[in-house]
Amino acid sequence: MGAESERVAGFGKLEEGLRQASQWYTWGPYVSERQWGTVREDYSASGDAWDCITHDEARSYTYRWGEEGLAGFCDVEQRLCLGLALWNGRDPILKERAFGLTGTQGNHGEDVKEYWWYLDAIPSHAWNRWRYHYPQGAFPYQDLIDTNGARNRYQPEYELLDTGAFEDNRYWITEVHYAKADAHDVLMKISVTNAGPDAETLHVLPTAWFRDTWSWEPGSAKPSMAATSDISVEIEHPFLGQLELLAEDGPDGVPPTLLFCENETNHQRLYGSEPITPYPKDGINDHVVDGADTVNPDRTGTKCAFWYKITVPPGETRVLRLRLRPAQTTDAFGPAYDQVLADRKAEADEFYSELTPASATADEAMVMRQAFGGMLWSKQLYYYNVSRWLDGDPTEPRPPDQRLSGRNSRWRNFSAFDIMSMPDKWEYPWFAAWDMGFHCVALAHVDPAFAKYQLILLCREWFQNPNGALPAYEWDFGDVNPPVQAWAALEVFAIDGGRDINFISRIFDKLLVNFTWWINRQDAEGNNLFEGGFLGLDNIGPIDRSHLPVGGVLEQSDATGWMGFYAVAMGAMAVILNHSGQRPAQDLALKFLEHFAAIADALDNLGLWDEQDGLYYDRLKTPSGPAVPVRTRSMVGMIPALAAAVITEDDLRHSMAVGKHFADFLIRHEMTDREKLSQRGLLRGESGEHRLLLSLCGPDRLERLLAKLFDEQEFLSPHGLRALSAYHREHPYVLQVEGITATIDYEPAESTTPMFGGNSNWRGPVWFPLNFLMVSVLERYHRFYGDDYTVEYPTGSGQHLSLGMVAADLADRLISIFTQDKDGKRACFGGTEVMQTDPAWHDNLIFSEYFHGDNGAAIGAFHQTGWTGVVADLIRRRHGEVEAVGDVVRRIIAQEARQ
Repeated sequence: MGAESERVAGFGKLEEGLRQASQWYTWGPYVSERQWGTVREDYSASGDAWDCITHDEARSYTYRWGEEGLAGFCDVEQRLCLGLALWNGRDPILKERAFGLTGTQGNHGEDVKEYWWYLDAIPSHAWNRWRYHYPQGAFPYQDLIDTNGARNRYQPEYELLDTGAFEDNRYWITEVHYAKADAHDVLMKISVTNAGPDAETLHVLPTAWFRDTWSWEPGSAKPSMAATSDISVEIEHPFLGQLELLAEDGPDGVPPTLLFCENETNHQRLYGSEPITPYPKDGINDHVVDGADTVNPDRTGTKCAFWYKITVPPGETRVLRLRLRPAQTTDAFGPAYDQVLADRKAEADEFYSELTPASATADEAMVMRQAFGGMLWSKQLYYYNVSRWLDGDPTEPRPPDQRLSGRNSRWRNFSAFDIMSMPDKWEYPWFAAWDMGFHCVALAHVDPAFAKYQLILLCREWFQNPNGALPAYEWDFGDVNPPVQAWAALEVFAIDGGRDINFISRIFDKLLVNFTWWINRQDAEGNNLFEGGFLGLDNIGPIDRSHLPVGGVLEQSDATGWMGFYAVAMGAMAVILNHSGQRPAQDLALKFLEHFAAIADALDNLGLWDEQDGLYYDRLKTPSGPAVPVRTRSMVGMIPALAAAVITEDDLRHSMAVGKHFADFLIRHEMTDREKLSQRGLLRGESGEHRLLLSLCGPDRLERLLAKLFDEQEFLSPHGLRALSAYHREHPYVLQVEGITATIDYEPAESTTPMFGGNSNWRGPVWFPLNFLMVSVLERYHRFYGDDYTVEYPTGSGQHLSLGMVAADLADRLISIFTQDKDGKRACFGGTEVMQTDPAWHDNLIFSEYFHGDNGAAIGAFHQTGWTGVVADLIRRRHGEVEAVGDVVRRIIAQEARQ
């Protein structure tokens, strides 16, 4: 076991907080990449967060709930932040934060217009690597706004590469390496490479600042930082103690200019009112860019930067070195500094070598490592006290009264101050409940303690509503996300070796409350056909499923399938608890079998299955009485197939003995006759050790549904399953009900509808979460059926494969989005030539929100490594490195039998 693996093994439980779990968590990449435009910072009456604080205002505005920056690093409570600012000498502002378009500015919704990558990271954050490409000419801010604003939803987005900003390679390659000499000693190395044909000058400003914790509470202590020389800053903080931030002279031997201001709002610029300080938050920006007298001549404040001016010949690199550590007298730099960097890099190499399957290709290993690196970089301090946000701070004006009945007003219990895994720290710098499940499956391979912490955190009393609901996402905690947390907990448990029964026990109790909330709140008619609204599937249908334009009730195939899926996972946890000796839970296992049976009966008998099309559809029960099927061929129709479980003969006997609904279900479905079950392929194993397959989607329906999914003219693309069938490319679906007409067609890339925001599109692209679940359930079916059960794959090809082989091929299609094809191209880069051919771009991977339904090109949020990061799990799983949950459960049962 290498040094980093030993650190990870010592992380332990995190319930008492990251700081108590391991000192190595004290410093990490916990800084958001966008705090402006978030709900937390929105104090407007309208609730239009994007317009409350804009990118242009962000440099002058002091945030209430968090900080943002480039290559940001901070302590675990975000008291002190490190980051990077750049200036090419031509821009109107310093490059302190990534630029992007708001929802109304982009022709397909909000979108970042920069190029940076998370190239490497390890769980202790003793080694992190970040890369950014910065144009040498003036950054085309207005061009990006104007051109995208002039385009409609049917035109492609206008990207930074399209502007000509990188012509003739006139850009800077900037890399930041963070390394830790120990848990509290942070090294920051900045390298800048001139990729262009001429010598150029770059202004580099490594920056440190305190998050403003003193403006909101009367009498709060204000920290300070002050220069002790041109290359050293003394930092005093009541939480962090006495630190020193040290820098070297520039590459030319000239020391940097040390600049100070306050992390205080520029009231004069934003509001035209009297300034509260002559050296506000944007003071360093105004001084560097315009020569303004806005930095403190006494060289003290709450924000500082070392200002380097570096001239670099074409093709050459210059390096700057900094260090943040507890105050001491030992040499900060010299050979020991470089040795720390080399050692940490070697430890990272060793850590990922241990994780990389021996049979994986070098390209797969790189994809896996960057995916894990992106997951680890995507941690962020998430601070949001809803009651305080609704009522306002005592030192600030009272928020508008509209807030008291508006967004999240029923979530006063919510009070987060935690490090969380973000979907995307620019486009989605806030947690999402179902995204989190997929994040944790990937994170469990590198830091299982943190993965468990995330799942438990979501169920803590300061997150979970007293009524049992889990908060969905920042824009509306009360919306409903698919309930994947129980499944994720089982996967994390299995990946971690299937030993932490206390984790299963703890999360099981909280999810039991949430499961009951679903049963009571999301089944309007009590018939076990569930609702839930959009359920994370933006734009999946012709109508807004959360706000029905005709009223009535929408009985949803996906909501119902998710509840069967949830019941299966909860039942599996109950079995683990019962057979591990943790606590008696056989009755609870039976409870979830009862729920499963009721849901299966509802799906069988109440009209969501379409026999002609071989798919499940939603059904709209209108106010006037008729029930109208919504015949959209989408991933909604495959979710019932995800709910599959195998029960043992012992569980079967107990169920029959109790004689309740589940027993009746077995009798009605002729599942008590062993001979008939064997003939139908639903019973496996020897006498006394029989296993029974339960699935919401019975054998006949499963075969028909898979035939649809594996049809290349419908769902199966070269790079995974489409969210919407390509059938709708030539056959748009039209829904006419209650005087309303709505349509949907196949859209392989960006959405042409503003429903849920133009950047949200399940109308055709390949999304990782449901593809990942389909791979998993196919493997589960295969472990039960074995090689003697085959399907035609692709449909119409005449080739019949086992479900295990199908799962492997589907996984390969998903992995191939990122790996090089025979021509050396990566599908995720699409037609972007520089990314396909230029070595400076080609191995910097994009783990995007979703991928083109026909060619696999990356679209949507640029850094949604979150759920797309499960490609790292797929690579390990594809090479046999992951034990299946079912195998872990069987191992626990067998161990109990031996004892």
